[in-house]
Amino acid sequence: MKEGEGTTGITGRTRLYAVLGDPVTQVQAPAMLNPVLAELGADAVLVPVHVEAPDLATVVTGLQRIGNLDGLLVTVPHKIEACAFADVLSPAARAAGSTNALRRERDGRWTAENFDGTGFVRGMAAAGHDLAGRRVTLVGAGGAGGAIAAAVLDAGAARLRVCDPDEAKLADLLGRLTARARTRVSVGPVPELERADVAVNATPLGLRADDPLPFDPALLPAGAVVADIIMQPRETSLLRAAAASGRPVHHGAHMLSHQLDLYRQFFRLAEAQDAAGAGDATTRHVPVLPDGGVPAPDAPPHT
Repeated sequence: MKEGEGTTGITGRTRLYAVLGDPVTQVQAPAMLNPVLAELGADAVLVPVHVEAPDLATVVTGLQRIGNLDGLLVTVPHKIEACAFADVLSPAARAAGSTNALRRERDGRWTAENFDGTGFVRGMAAAGHDLAGRRVTLVGAGGAGGAIAAAVLDAGAARLRVCDPDEAKLADLLGRLTARARTRVSVGPVPELERADVAVNATPLGLRADDPLPFDPALLPAGAVVADIIMQPRETSLLRAAAASGRPVHHGAHMLSHQLDLYRQFFRLAEAQDAAGAGDATTRHVPVLPDGGVPAPDAPPHT
């Protein structure tokens, strides 16, 4: 630590990142990403920000006016609504209909990405669960669910069934997915478990101890993998029930841990140390658009 710096390592040149959610007590991103920043020697910090849905617009537009704030991470329940605060949606964010990361660009515009799907598929593969040719049932068509659905199809799943009680949300997701896999995807209010090779919970059910199970793992074939994207608690009620029935389980932390390199690239964190003290965010040297990015529809300018 340099002379004159506080015990926390925060300086007058520190760059800021925030993760937005409701609740945020369960988020693991600060615990995982701040050590990466420290390892890189970056004068930057990621902090949790508790934002209720009615206050999202006020909070995000306020944060986007902070000169030394370079990016936002987004978690439940704001991933769909957060797209409205981006000027550019990446192909992944557009396919998912949601974002979990927003970056300020050199010209003051904001780019939205979604790494949930890629992180989930990479985490499954690292654990030995290749999704190619598998029949997947996904419960939850929200922000994370949409991203996972698109990535599962891109990974070569033979069949994807998406379940959600919100018919309008399902119809919207199906419209985005049919271009990817017209005959491999179906949607409905009831999960198809009897023939699934993999069943995924992409809902918030499990964050609280008294939440009902999103589905009954005992209805799955023996050997079917049960995956949960909830990170805290690590052992959700669903995963405990699945393990008790003899099914292999896949924990939520894998989805985030396999996004860390993606965050590092997206936010140019390796360049953060060199950029520290180089002025406000509008003068920092970062690309204007990510590869393949397209303007977000009707996006207002952000400064």
